Amino acid sequence: MNSIEEILWNYIDGNCSPEEQRIVSTLIAEDESYRLKYQELVALSNNLSEMELDEPSMAFTYNVMEGIRAEHALVPLKARVNKRIIMGIALFFSITLLALLVFILLNVKLPAHILPANSSLNFKIPDINSGKEKMIVQAFIFFDVVLGLYLLDGFLRRKADPKQA
Repeated sequence: MNSIEEILWNYIDGNCSPEEQRIVSTLIAEDESYRLKYQELVALSNNLSEMELDEPSMAFTYNVMEGIRAEHALVPLKARVNKRIIMGIALFFSITLLALLVFILLNVKLPAHILPANSSLNFKIPDINSGKEKMIVQAFIFFDVVLGLYLLDGFLRRKADPKQA
C-alpha cells in the first residue's frame, strides 16, 4: 500500500486527527489523483460494508468443538509420578525402620536361660529415656506407621480395582 492509500483509508475510517482531516479534504478538493483514489476507496468501502458476512454451518462448529473435547480428553488429569523417587523414599523409611527394630531388639533385656552361655552382647547404645529423644523417636515411629498403612491401603485398593493406576 502506498502512502496516498494509507492516508485516504485513515481519512475514510476516521482514524486521523482534525488537522489531518482538514489537510486531506483540501487535497481531495484540489488534487485530481487524490480525488480519484478517494472515490475508488469510498466505493470499495461501501461494497465491503454491504456484503454479508459468511458464517460457518452449525455442523462445522459442532465438529470443531468435538475435536477440541476429544483433544482434551487425551490429556491425563494427573501428573505422572516418578516411580524411582517413590521407591527411594520407601527404601529410606524401610532401612530406618529396620535400624530402629535392630536397636530395639538389642536393648531388650533377655533372661539368662534364653541366651547361650558364651554369647557376648556388649553394645553400648545411647539411652533415649529423656523427654526430647523419646518424643522424637515416638513421633518418627508414628509417622512411619501411618505412612505404612497408607501405602498398604493403596496397594490393597489397586489389587481390588485393577483399573485404578
